[in-house]
Amino acid sequence: MTMLRPAAEGPAVIACNTCRHSDDAREDDAGVRGGARLVALLRDLAESDRAYADIAVEEMPCLFACKDFCTVHIRAPGKVGYILGRFAPDEDAARAILDYAVHHAASAEGRVAYSDWPEGVKGHFLVRVPPPGFIAE
Repeated sequence: MTMLRPAAEGPAVIACNTCRHSDDAREDDAGVRGGARLVALLRDLAESDRAYADIAVEEMPCLFACKDFCTVHIRAPGKVGYILGRFAPDEDAARAILDYAVHHAASAEGRVAYSDWPEGVKGHFLVRVPPPGFIAE
């Protein structure tokens, strides 16, 4: 049994679908985990707004950033990627994540000017990840 499966090759947001809903609850009142709720919101927005047409929304269980739920990985080929967390599983967070992903995809190497960061992602960056074969300067 393999733990890897093929994913979109272009720009993507990979969201943890098992993240907690809050500090004191794994699930919301409807029994849905925060990560699953955020994935659903990201997908709904990506499917309903043409601005996000080039950003794939993928999901996987556990990005291993449990204390910083809800967590996403923003990546694109040949670009520095970013892990962001500490989001509420709501539409404002989903829109800010996708807005940042659009800027990231349009950037040369994954560096987005701070002036282009949506307000909703500021303070949510946890890690930057160099693309295979490179390190960042």
